[in-house]
Parts: sequence; C-alpha cells; structure tokens
Amino acid sequence: MSEIAVSLVIENLVPLLFQEVRLLKGVHDKVASIKGELEIIQSFLKDADVRVEQENMSNVEKTWVKQIREEAYHIEDIIDEYILHIEKGPLGPRQHFHFLRKFFQFIKKLKAKHVIASKIQDININLKEKRELAVNYRFNTIEQGGLSNNTRNVTWYDPRVASLFIEEDEVVGIESHRDKLINWLVEGPSNRTMISVVGIGGVGKTTLVKKVYDNKKVVAHFDCHAWITVSQSYKKEDLFRDMIKQFYEARKEFAPKEIDKMEEINLITVLRQYLHQQRYVIVADDLWDTDFMECLKFALPNNDKGSGIVITTRNEDVAPSHNESSSYYVHKQLPLPTNKALELFYKKVFQHEEYNCPHELVELSCKIVERCEGLPLAIVVIGGLLSRKDKVVYEWGKLHNSLSLELDTNSRLRSIPKILSLSYHDLPYYLKACFLYLGMFPEDYSINCARVIRLWIAEGFVKEKQGLTLEELAQDYLNQLIRRSLVQVARIDFAGRTRSCRVHDMLREVILSRSEELNFCLVSIQNYSSFDKIARRLSITNNVNTPLQSISNSQTRSILIFGLDEVPNSFFTTCFTNFKLMRTMDFEGAPIDYIPKEVGNLLHLRYLSLRDTKVKMLPKSMGKLHYLETLDLKCSLVSELPPEITRLHKLRYLAAYIVDNNVVYHINFRQAVKIPSGIGCLKSLQKLCKIEANNNALITELGSLGQLRKLEITRLKRENGIALCAVLETMSQLQSLKIRATNEEEVLELQSMSSPPPLLQTLFISGRLEKFPEWILKLNSIVKIALNWSKLMEDPLKVLQALPNLRHLHLHDGYEGEQLHIEGGGFQKLKTLGLYKLGGLNRLIIDEGALPLLEHLSIGECSQLKEVPSGIHHLKSLNNLQLSEMSTELVLSLQPNEGLDFGKVKHIPFVNFWYRTRGEYYKIYKLGDSELLKRLQM
Repeated sequence: MSEIAVSLVIENLVPLLFQEVRLLKGVHDKVASIKGELEIIQSFLKDADVRVEQENMSNVEKTWVKQIREEAYHIEDIIDEYILHIEKGPLGPRQHFHFLRKFFQFIKKLKAKHVIASKIQDININLKEKRELAVNYRFNTIEQGGLSNNTRNVTWYDPRVASLFIEEDEVVGIESHRDKLINWLVEGPSNRTMISVVGIGGVGKTTLVKKVYDNKKVVAHFDCHAWITVSQSYKKEDLFRDMIKQFYEARKEFAPKEIDKMEEINLITVLRQYLHQQRYVIVADDLWDTDFMECLKFALPNNDKGSGIVITTRNEDVAPSHNESSSYYVHKQLPLPTNKALELFYKKVFQHEEYNCPHELVELSCKIVERCEGLPLAIVVIGGLLSRKDKVVYEWGKLHNSLSLELDTNSRLRSIPKILSLSYHDLPYYLKACFLYLGMFPEDYSINCARVIRLWIAEGFVKEKQGLTLEELAQDYLNQLIRRSLVQVARIDFAGRTRSCRVHDMLREVILSRSEELNFCLVSIQNYSSFDKIARRLSITNNVNTPLQSISNSQTRSILIFGLDEVPNSFFTTCFTNFKLMRTMDFEGAPIDYIPKEVGNLLHLRYLSLRDTKVKMLPKSMGKLHYLETLDLKCSLVSELPPEITRLHKLRYLAAYIVDNNVVYHINFRQAVKIPSGIGCLKSLQKLCKIEANNNALITELGSLGQLRKLEITRLKRENGIALCAVLETMSQLQSLKIRATNEEEVLELQSMSSPPPLLQTLFISGRLEKFPEWILKLNSIVKIALNWSKLMEDPLKVLQALPNLRHLHLHDGYEGEQLHIEGGGFQKLKTLGLYKLGGLNRLIIDEGALPLLEHLSIGECSQLKEVPSGIHHLKSLNNLQLSEMSTELVLSLQPNEGLDFGKVKHIPFVNFWYRTRGEYYKIYKLGDSELLKRLQM
C-alpha cells in the first residue's frame, strides 16, 4: 500500500510547518503546498489499492504508483536534510570558533539551505505533474475504469468454498472442538447462546462450524436454521433476505414475495416476527466488523427458546465476550499440532495409496508440513498440488525449495496468500506499516515485544494521542494485530502481558511480497545476488559471505543485524559515515566491540541497540544525538556512561547491565552501570535500569524523572534509604521498581514512605529489612512481589495476603521464623508462590478458602520443613508442585504406595523434585521415580 509512504510523509510535514522560525523565508509555503498536493494524491492511491486487490491495475498505473512512492521518500530525505543543516548550524551555544570562521560557516550553511529550498520547489512541480497525470488518466474513477479497461479481473479458486462440502472422513483434528461447540448450542441455557470461533485465516473455522451446523443432534434440536457468508463487502438487506428465505425453507414454508422489495427496517421486522416463537440457529461466517454483529443481536430476537448464533471471524474484537454474558462463548481455533497436520497432508496427497507415504518422501513431507505451521488451508492446497505431481523426491524437493516463489506465481497455490491477504487489506494504514515491519525479523524468530514497539516509535509509525504515551499506543497497535490473528503470542509474563510474539510463516510470505511498500530489503546468503542495494530499511540475516561493504546507499534509514559471525569494518564504518539520515540501528547480538566517534554525525538517530555485544565504552560524540529515544546496552560490556549522555533530552529508554557469563541464570550477577551526575535532565526517561546508587545526590536527581515507568537501582546502602523513599513518593507513573542492596547483610531503610507510587505493579527488594515496610500494603495495583534476603522475623504472609491484585509472590531468604500461616480468604488472586531458603521454617499452614487460584507452588532449600504444607489438599487449582533440595522425610512422605501424605498431593497433575547436580544445574525427578527413591535411601 503506497499510501503508507505518503501518509507518513504528510504526518512528518505537519510538525515542521509549526516551526516557521526554523524555515527559510518562502520555504514554509512550499512545504505547505507539498502537503496539500500529497493529500490530493492520497485519494488516487486509495482507489489504486482497491484495484490492486482486484488484480485490475494497468501497467501505467503501477508505474505511477511506484513513482509516487519514490517521490514520497525523496520528500522525506529533503526534509531530514533540511533539519540536519539546522541542527548543525554554526551559532550554537557550545561552539567556540573565531568570528570569521563562524561567518564563513554561516554563509556555507545558508547556501546549503537555499539548495534544499530549490529541491523543495522541484518537488512541488513534480507532484503537480503527477496529480495532473492521474486526473488525465482518471486513475481515481473506478467505475469508469480509466486505463484499467484494458485489464481484466483475474479469477481464482477459493478453497474456502470446498470447506463447506468436506466429507467427515477428510476432517482432521477438530473432533473435540466440534463436540464442545455442539454441547454449548444444545445443552445451553434458555436464553440465546452466542458462539464465536476466532482464528487466523485458513485455520479451519468454517470447516469446524459447518460440521457443527450439519450435525444430526443440532439439526434435530432447532426449529429452523440459516447460514450466511458475510465477508468484507456485504449488503445487510441482501443478508437479511437470505436469512428469511432459509428460515422459511427449513420449515418447508414459502417466504413472503414482498421481501425482495423491502428495506432494512422492514426486513428486520419480518425476521423478528417469524422467529418470535422459534428455536433458531444461525451461522454468520467470515465476519469482519462489529457493526453487523451488533445488528444481528437486535435483528434476531432473544426469545428465551434456547436459540443460537454462531460466528466465525479473524478479529477477536468482533467476537462478543464471555464477560458480557454467561451464554456468550469464544473458541480460539489454533493451527493443527504436527502429528495432525501430517495426517491431514497424507490424506490429501495419498488418497489412492490409502494415506500411506513412501519411505523416501517422509522427510520431505515433514519439511513441507513444517512450512505450513499447522495451517489447514496451506496443507490442503499444497497437498492438492502434490497429489497431481509425480511422487518422486526430485519433484517434491523442487517445490519445497522454491515454495516462496510458487506461492506468488503458481495459480494453484496463489489462493493461500490471497486469502491471508484479506486480513492485511482490512487493516488501517497505521497498522499496515507496523505489520509489514515485522518482516524485518528472520523466519521463525521470536520477536521481543518491547523491542519492536520501540522500533515502531523510532520509525515514526506511532503518532501521539492525547492521554497515552507512545509506548502505550504502540502496545495497543500490537494488541490489535494479535486480536486480528495476524500476530501470534509466543510468551506472556506474570501480569498477562505479551512479552514475545511471532508471525506465521505463511503470513510472513504475504509481508515479503509487499516489502516494497515500506522499501525494505532482507539481505541474506540466499538472496544477496538479487539485492539492488537500494533499501530504506535493511535487515541482514544469516551468515552473509558476500561483501556487505558494497551496501552504501545513503537512503538507508534502518539497519537490523541477525546472526552474523562477522561484520566487516568497512561496512561498519559506512553505517556511521554515509548513512547520515539513519533513524534506527539495531546491532543486538552482532560481533562488534566498538562504536566509532562518527556516530555523532547521525543526528536523526532515534534508536541504538548494542545489546549483547562486546562494546566497552561509548564515545563522547554520543552527546550530539539529540533525537535519540532508545539506548539499549543490556548484556554489553559498557560499565560507565559518559557525561555527555545527559544532553540526550529526548531519551525515553536507557537500559544497561553487564552479565557474568560464568554464572548460569542468576539475576544477582547482572552488574549495574555507573551514571554521571545530571541524569535529572533526562525528563523524558520512562525506563532506567540498571544503575548504581552512588550517593544521595544522584538519588535525589531521580526525582526529576516524572515520566519514569521502570526503575532498577543497585548497590543501595542504609543511608540511601530515606532519600530513595522521598524520591519514590514523587514518581506517580512508576510501574516497576527493583531495589538491591550492596550485599545480603546490608540493611535497607525503606520505612519512611507514606504515599508509594499508586500504579506500581512489580516490586523486587533485595536486602535486609528490620521491619516489613507498611507502605507495601497500600499497593492496590501490585501484581508481583519478590523479597530477597529480607530475613524478617514476623510472618509477612499475614499482611501480604490482603493485597487485592497480587498474583505472584516469592520469598528468598526473606523470613527467619518457624511458621507461615495463610488464612481463609487470603491471596484470592495469587497464581504462583515461591518459598526459598527459609532456614527456620518447619510448618506451612493453608486454611480452607485461601489461595483459590494458586497454580504453581515452589518450595526450595527449607531444610527444617519435614511435612507437607497443611491444607494443601484444599488447593483445587494447583497443577504444579515443585520441591527443591528438600528433606528426605518430606519427599518420602509424598511417594505413592509408601508415603503417608501421598493422598494430599495426588490431585496435583505435576509434582517434581529438584536436586542440584552442579552449580545452578538440577536433576528433576517425578513422583515414584525409582532413581529418586534410590537417591533418598542412600
């Protein structure tokens, strides 16, 4: 969608127009004229996009669209060059040159600005010519067709139609889902049931629902039924007429003839009157928006007859939530597991061989099915193609190796990207840019959500919205893509937030086919030969053996590097000397050990990641990066930040720590960095970690960071506590706080806080506490608490159990008493509880009614605890009990057939025993494991 490029340019022109003082005389009007021309051209592009979807665009139109996209990028370059010259102006307060030198520099810069002004004038002329060309050829008149009269609509086979007629023995992997949906419909309450089947395109939603709709039990249960296919373009009147006719036909009656001339309101009246005394069921297949869903709710009467509405959709936002009513259900249809996917593939390919795959084709079959990632649409279509081919290794290998190309060119396979692209076409333009950007990441890559969100912001894809931070808005963008089934959740954190995500391989093929819309290029050992060296966004993957130094195009704005063994010095130097308009540089995991001083030339740089690199220090020129928003130094070797870092007033994210690679999985061995005084100047900071508490003056400076959401501070001493508490009371936006003392014996003075941050969700405290901080009880939003080395003498659970939203609690050497007691009604939302190194603990009591949602209980190295927690049999939600380095008496008492307490834990699905083998490595045993019993009896 070329409108992406144009829309982004328009939005970037707006802030420039509000800064007239920075524009040369006359340039402001020319920039305003460019904006106006682009807004007119947008209308042509929108209609061009419609013809692209219809495959009804002429070659002349394609050329015009390409030229517009290139012109938009050219505009972006000119504007950024203009800003670059302004920012590098000679009259800044920190420049101390001789007057004459200043004067001649000024003349030189002024000349450069006039050159840019001339370029802006040329752009205006070009845009007017492009607009006039579009008008002359009537590009925006879809009805008249313009030059498109010489083209034709390309017909294609839609395999979704066939899914309505699949025989029972051809269906794989839906039996349990089918039975569940049937039960919801038939055994449901008397009020109307609404069932939503949600999932990615091609995952088998229609097939599943059709098997439910045709089931004899369902047919017999309802008086009348109807099936309508909604799709993206629909007319409500036509759908209502179709419903009425099907309902009448189901009862062997004739529908009123006058409905063919009725309008929407009258059709709804007929529907409601006819269904008033009927138990009906209707399926609305392929629903895309909430408008028709809401219309269905009032068009079909809730007549207390046990009727049902079933919808299929790719968008969770369309599906009525179970929170709205107890009779609303949502079923998420997931891709098939590997074994079922292979079964479906064999059924489709080897129909005449009784579904038996020849031995020599088994490996290739698995590889092809793996590429489909459990998507029935892809499995069936590719399987159908292979069923017509000779069943020989050469033919199958050729298809497997060229599958990406075949999906775009093979008429039998084009239905796969065609159907999946429907979800892309349904996106608003701002989500299209974000979705396409995911193609910058390698295939099967687990994408860190925080990382991609910050990259989107740096690219300018996320625009400010009143009341929300850019990060919050970008998170909403990601959530929308997830709810639209375009992005898959890979990992969720303790608070239910998505931490990593991925893109289905087939959807990634859709992204790559549209890569020119964001003008990005993936450079890898596989495709380097076809790389034309012109890419605004460059993703370098795998081990590129070809000369990266030949990539030198100054239009490049973004570079992401993945999995390289070596980055040539010549290419690395080019990145900092030639790419002066660079916005994002993501070198995470790259084999680099320094950053050149030329980084200071990249005044437009918004994002710099040196995470997991060998870089040891930052050059002083970093202070020139006035637009830098993200500086990620996690797992690098940078131990101290230069004083110039305090000039980066737009910095929003600053994270740095060093990891000792000799220690496995231990957070305490993350060494913090030293930060300079003046950190309080960075008022845009939202995340600051991991820093050393050098002195009270530095801590006091943190009070100026009013936007801070996450703070991690280490090496805290007792005398720093009061100052830290005073600062924390001012941090009204803080959501995550991690505090660590200089060592395990250092007492933390954290009592003097009456008003803790109201939005705090995560709290980690590592250090001795002479008394439990009472302000913790005021944290109504808190979700996770970890107390390490606290050595409290009073039972902390007595007070913590009242926190209304606490879901995760961990005590590590946090209590020195003999007994912990969780009272009835305590910890109503807690899901995980960890108790470690509580040396004096000999009894854990759990009253009935406590911990109703607890799923995971972990107890480790509590040597005095000889018996199973009292009341553990009350924990009906507990599915995982983990005991690490516990006493022999306790572990033996839980073993089946021998242990007296086995009956108390037999309801728990997973009971594991961990014993350390070496360092932080453990061996895990299950209940009744013979090796465990031998170990205990030694």
